[in-house]
Amino acid sequence: MTDRQQTAVICGGTAGVGRATAHAFAQAGYRIAVIARGEQGLADTRSELEATGANVLSIAADVADAEAIDRAADQIEAELGPIEIWVNAAMATVFGPVNKISAAEYKRVTEVTYLGFVHGTLAALRHMESRNRGTIIQVGSALSYRAIPLQSAYCAAKFAIRGFTDSLRCELIHTNSRVRLTMVQLPAHNTPQFDWSRNKMQKRPQPVPPIHTPEVAARAIVRAATDAPRELWLGRASFQAIIGNMFMPGLLDRMMAKQAWSGQMTDEPASDEQSDNLVQPVEGLHRIEGRFGAQAKHKALGLSSETVGKLAAAGLAVTGVIVIAVVAVIAG
Repeated sequence: MTDRQQTAVICGGTAGVGRATAHAFAQAGYRIAVIARGEQGLADTRSELEATGANVLSIAADVADAEAIDRAADQIEAELGPIEIWVNAAMATVFGPVNKISAAEYKRVTEVTYLGFVHGTLAALRHMESRNRGTIIQVGSALSYRAIPLQSAYCAAKFAIRGFTDSLRCELIHTNSRVRLTMVQLPAHNTPQFDWSRNKMQKRPQPVPPIHTPEVAARAIVRAATDAPRELWLGRASFQAIIGNMFMPGLLDRMMAKQAWSGQMTDEPASDEQSDNLVQPVEGLHRIEGRFGAQAKHKALGLSSETVGKLAAAGLAVTGVIVIAVVAVIAG
């Protein structure tokens, strides 16, 4: 089966990383289904993709609504054909200290950013398991390993996605399933998320540098769909956060307390009139890029977690040999 005959679904595909990913799969020749809430964002995204010659289906649905996502999956199968790739990328968040965020806000972030991934995964599995093929990509973050201040709701959801994904992976292995499951751990990207997420801080939010273009993430997601590593780690900051947290979490706690607090705020005061997309979509901001284009990098190193593990093991082995040699020389 050629890519031209395959269908890729992108949840949260009308802005930022999701929209860039829809473009990347369209350029690779896939039929594209985009799921998101906002009608205007869907219409604009569909028009862009169709202009490239892609076969596109856009569906208005909230990933927090499991039944709506199930219906969307059925519609995609009926209109575009068997779902081969399913990308979970939808997210919503609230920036601010824990004591400024309400229980209702935590609930909503969890319903979208965690349960939305669960609902998408279940919908994809329902169709993929009967054919015993397909690939599900969870768009994760370095923050699924290393939490930072002022993003407790988002970090908790990303941690939960990783736990859910690890459990499901074990089950797929147990049943000898050929459905593939992969997670891409991303660094900071220049997306509209920092323009329309609910903000409880005194200043406007910004991503913690280094910042990358959404196309960097999109290329990694397409690569993950092709290679299906257990995880794909993208960017120097992700490597530092994930590996650093394994060996010195306490030190990182103190570093994040100092650096990640001010590092997530610009000098611009927050606006009380700024609309946010936590409950309803914000029209007019659905685009790929955010407002940090001048700082955004166009490349990032991406390695599978298996490769990182092998490199670490090789490094430890070399270190061990050197230590033994030094001890032998001293003893001699």
